Amino acid sequence: MFLKKIHFLLSLVLISAVCVSAQAVHSPGKGSQERKDIVDALRVPVKKSLKQDVIFIINDLNVSGTWAFLGGAPQTPSGDAPDYSGTIYAEEFENGAFDNNIFALLRKSGSKWKVIKYFIGCTDVCYATWWKEYKAPKSIFPYTE
Repeated sequence: MFLKKIHFLLSLVLISAVCVSAQAVHSPGKGSQERKDIVDALRVPVKKSLKQDVIFIINDLNVSGTWAFLGGAPQTPSGDAPDYSGTIYAEEFENGAFDNNIFALLRKSGSKWKVIKYFIGCTDVCYATWWKEYKAPKSIFPYTE
């Protein structure tokens, strides 16, 4: 009986450890396929919105399970800030109510990452409540309310 209890408790500990590790936050390294897949998924709507080719300087890339958060800055392939004239961001940019940044929430569906929400030009912490709104893991965000 005593051995059965120990076996049961050890099984629970092992199952708990597996569940916790499945939800651990990691940051895909430069050159990794996961990082490329996330960034490429985000590039599609951002390129359309900015009407120009774009790459990202990444400050935060946190992944937990099927969720990813990216924080950074868009730039042109030549390393310049994007030209915001002629975009939906032009007025805010011209009025100085704009920071050259990007924050995005993505979710993996099957083998593809899909953009759930993104903001360009935030002058505050625009993602602070995304964990609540989208039921994403709080641990992937650098700041939450």
